[in-house]
Amino acid sequence: MRRGSIVSLVGLGLLAGGIAAAVAVLLPWLPPVASKERARIDDVFWMVVIICIVIFAIVAAVLLYSVVAFRAAPDDESDGPPTHGHTKLEIVWTLIPTLLVTAIGIYSAIVLGENDNPGKDPFVVDVTAQQFAWSFTYPEAHNLTTGVLRLPLGRSVELHLKALDVIHSFWVPEFGQKQDTVPGLATHLHITPTKVGTFDVICTELCGLGHATMRSTAIVMPAKAFDAWLRSQTKATTSPSAAVSGAAVFKNNPCGGCHTLTAAGTTGKVGPDLDKLPQWAAQAHQPLASFIRTSIVDPNAYVQPGFPKGVMPPFSSLPKPQLDALVQYLIQSSKKG
Repeated sequence: MRRGSIVSLVGLGLLAGGIAAAVAVLLPWLPPVASKERARIDDVFWMVVIICIVIFAIVAAVLLYSVVAFRAAPDDESDGPPTHGHTKLEIVWTLIPTLLVTAIGIYSAIVLGENDNPGKDPFVVDVTAQQFAWSFTYPEAHNLTTGVLRLPLGRSVELHLKALDVIHSFWVPEFGQKQDTVPGLATHLHITPTKVGTFDVICTELCGLGHATMRSTAIVMPAKAFDAWLRSQTKATTSPSAAVSGAAVFKNNPCGGCHTLTAAGTTGKVGPDLDKLPQWAAQAHQPLASFIRTSIVDPNAYVQPGFPKGVMPPFSSLPKPQLDALVQYLIQSSKKG
């Protein structure tokens, strides 16, 4: 091959590679990185992208050069000369992809093993998925249960996931890791947060009509702030005072987003007004305490006229002490209201 041809091929390759690299790097394809696991996943991703850009540049250069250098004359309708395969070339273009795919596979397996290893002392959070809500329980804090996932910065966290009804899938884009929750099957997910912030928790498995609304929030806090929060919430939810413990349970779960309760300062309009619970219980011909408890763990057993059925998820995974405290708190608050 002539020197000029080689220079042309190199120039075309650099041009094609530069365009592909600009598209890959300059456009914000990926969300911010907020965990060690996500950083490793991104390393694999960019390794594959770089390999693809190099291959694309070579192929594009050869194609563009061939179009210009070997184009037929406008009046040339003859067939090209018959040629036989080039054995050495075929070996090369078979061997190179084999080595590249093998390298990608080995590196991916290493990253997968590292991402699945929680270490010796991970912080455990039990995650419960149900149509159409997430709940998070902290075994180290007397099974404190919240509707928002809070995690300590820099500590290895292992999520123990379960589903109460259908298949769901837990995903925080900034954490990178994603895991299905399957009824009757215990699944696990390992995360090591590296960035303080608030991130969306998304269900990525079509789980019913309310699938799009099955979202929550993950809040990563500095380690000391997280420990202080965990101690304060544990103290509040285990308080002998129903006013204190019940208020903490109400605040930690998404009750206020849908219901009005003057004592808690909430003004939600999606569900019935909790200040009128005695009135609603009387209409249902049920004792107030049992009416409230049933409405929490089996909300579709009785739906207040004027409100749609199937909107509120059952909070049957709420630990009994916290459920009892919440019931007593709602009784006291509604009577005051």
